[in-house]
Amino acid sequence: MKKTIMAKDAPAAVGPYVHAVQAGNLLYASGQLGLVPETGELPEGIVAQTKQSLDNVGAVLRAAGYDYKDVIKTTVFIDNMDDFGTVNEIYATYFTGETPARSCVEVAKLPKGALVEVEVVAYKE
Repeated sequence: MKKTIMAKDAPAAVGPYVHAVQAGNLLYASGQLGLVPETGELPEGIVAQTKQSLDNVGAVLRAAGYDYKDVIKTTVFIDNMDDFGTVNEIYATYFTGETPARSCVEVAKLPKGALVEVEVVAYKE
């Protein structure tokens, strides 16, 4: 079974892609910027953008019937590795208990001048 997911509570995609694709028990979610869903704008600063990015991840997960506890792998893209500690502090409030595997990569540039983007893979039995 393969199913595409578009989350009404997440910001609209900024390109030709869907919020997520469910394949069997796995959910592959597209990267979520810290865009405010109602305005499509980025809030100011790494703290606000990280929280909004992870809130947007949550909206995509919920739209597919998943939750943060179902996430098995995350990839965090940041435009400045100096923000690593700040991002970690916020990330740890969303992923508690048994945390997923994770990669964190500094990138030269993110869409719309964002400071952070988070993508996830989730699994549910």
